[in-house]
Amino acid sequence: MRIGVFGGTFDPPHIGHLILAAEAQAQLGLDRVLWVLTPIPPHKTDQKITPTEHRLEMLLAALAGNPEFELSRVDLDRPAPHYALDTVQLLTNEHPLDEIIYLIGGDSLRDLPTWHRPGDFVQACAAIGVMHRPGDQFELESLEKIIPGLVRKVHFIQAPLIEIASSTIRQRIADGQPYRYFIPPDVFHYIRRYRLYHSVP
Repeated sequence: MRIGVFGGTFDPPHIGHLILAAEAQAQLGLDRVLWVLTPIPPHKTDQKITPTEHRLEMLLAALAGNPEFELSRVDLDRPAPHYALDTVQLLTNEHPLDEIIYLIGGDSLRDLPTWHRPGDFVQACAAIGVMHRPGDQFELESLEKIIPGLVRKVHFIQAPLIEIASSTIRQRIADGQPYRYFIPPDVFHYIRRYRLYHSVP
């Protein structure tokens, strides 16, 4: 099988995440998409993050009803730091006969040289699906010089322009602005039930 891996903080998960994952699945011919919730992202150690148990419940609510979208506990069940390389290697061990395609955005492709052992990460992936959106800025040829072998692994996904970010949703909630239709209904009800994001530092 061809398995997509979509990692993130998902604080909170929103309709943009779901649309991008669906586009990746369709355009790359993925049999399923594993959603990897990162408890402590290495690049966000200076940010306040909602407790993992809340993000986990919201993600499960967002994925409900789509059997091709599945939560993976690969990062939840191991100690930090949670590097993408380790995630891919663990999933490859779990699915030795399958292709692991890691899904990232154009901004992550640009920043890939700053990742933990980026060369080994690229080699560990069968392919890298890049959700290419208008405004993304990177030079693939320059990145190839830094990370040899990258170009042949990259497959671009033409994703619709969705101006939704988790940080924007958090801020809208804190400011008392409408946010209901940025997120799946069950995620909306969960946020209201636990009064999440009502204050943003």
